[in-house]
Amino acid sequence: MKEINIKNVAITFVVALIIWFIPVPERVTQDAWHLFAIFAATILGIILKAAPMGTMCMMAIGFTALTQVVAPGDAGKSITKALSGFGDKVIWLIGISFFIARGFIKTGLGNRIAFLFIRVFGKSSLGLAYGLGLADVCLAPAIPSNTARGGGIIYPIMKSMAISFDSVPEKPETHRKLGSFLTLNSYYMNLIASSMFLTGTASNPMCQKFAANLGIDITWMSWAAAGFVPGLVAFFVVPLVLYKLYPPELKKTGDAPKMAAQKLKEMGPISKNEWLMLLAFFILLGLWIFGGALSIDATTTAFIGLTLLLLTSVLTWEDVKSEKGAWDTIVWFAVLVMMASSLNELGFIGWFSNLIKVQIGGLSWQVAFPVIIVVYFFSHYIFASATAHVAAMYAALLGVGVSLGIPPMLLAMMLGFMGSIYGVLTHYGHGPAPVFFGSGYVDLKVWWLRGLEIGIVLLIIYMAVGGLWMKVLGYY
Repeated sequence: MKEINIKNVAITFVVALIIWFIPVPERVTQDAWHLFAIFAATILGIILKAAPMGTMCMMAIGFTALTQVVAPGDAGKSITKALSGFGDKVIWLIGISFFIARGFIKTGLGNRIAFLFIRVFGKSSLGLAYGLGLADVCLAPAIPSNTARGGGIIYPIMKSMAISFDSVPEKPETHRKLGSFLTLNSYYMNLIASSMFLTGTASNPMCQKFAANLGIDITWMSWAAAGFVPGLVAFFVVPLVLYKLYPPELKKTGDAPKMAAQKLKEMGPISKNEWLMLLAFFILLGLWIFGGALSIDATTTAFIGLTLLLLTSVLTWEDVKSEKGAWDTIVWFAVLVMMASSLNELGFIGWFSNLIKVQIGGLSWQVAFPVIIVVYFFSHYIFASATAHVAAMYAALLGVGVSLGIPPMLLAMMLGFMGSIYGVLTHYGHGPAPVFFGSGYVDLKVWWLRGLEIGIVLLIIYMAVGGLWMKVLGYY
């Protein structure tokens, strides 16, 4: 029972029952309302950490099938519909990308790339920050778990660099020397990298799926094209802003390139498996960019990449079976997508969007657009999961905005970017946050204050630069 918080489970059930028995609003079917009760309770349970996300989602499948809200009167069809999310290609895109990410970690290629950038850029603390950030950006297209990227590759290297310059977690008086600056910057850069690619973090393909439900087609390339310029601007600006707001005491880190070179020497020459991993990475990147012209979609590309890694023994089937993060993501991702898609099919999302539209219906789309984005961004304070936030609000706000005349692609992409960068706000706002915060280099007050400041900077960059760039691209 260690994973289960009985009190929070009880709260979740009570909320579900209250919503279930509330009189069904006009223009909403009973099945849609009852599915919403299950969906809302699932999201609440995830936020409260009543049980692991997978457990909450398994319960949701059970209640969805038992109550037959997605297929009234037909038990067989109801369970089939409840399990339909597992057949969605978006689910498998993200799951297989996790398997591919394991190749970067297993072969050591991810570490090698990070050390190469540190060797080139690491002569100053600011250069070190850019080097670690650049490594994250280069790994982001093929490693969709920003927790694996940040926590498994970047964080250990960042921490070892800080300690080597006598900035030690156990000695608070040394934190500002280098460790606290690198901790915050590495986390911010991780979120910027996550926003730039469809495969940058797990919630991005969920946005793609919800947008598709409303007839908005987002491809891997269209996301990358839209995210590249604002992401690049943010990549250069954020370390400079943080350097002014929260400067490290140590400005020069001349020994960092030597340390990186020593690590690379210890790793030895690039192994055969690293070359094969690199080849698979470029094949993946090429097909994600140009595969549309060959009628090869992103999920098919992911299958091709995984097959290459398995056939060349870079990965074994045991590696695939033991990748718990991937299977966990496939489970909860499939269930949340199933419920959100079913709510849309049953008309609930359209009804809810119209309800909000009535409240802000007098606004022009130019005013409604920033209002929706800002509300979505700062509402992340109440979410401990980026995925739960996307599942709860993305589709509804997208529907509202489109109904008010906001260009669909502009809003879909901007809400998608927010799904990464709103993680700067809190120490629980995104997957890698607990890893970086857990280092002990940054106290809670500083984390929240710097997060708010950087969050405002990112909002301005993405809405101004990103909005103009999408206009240039012809997205609206």
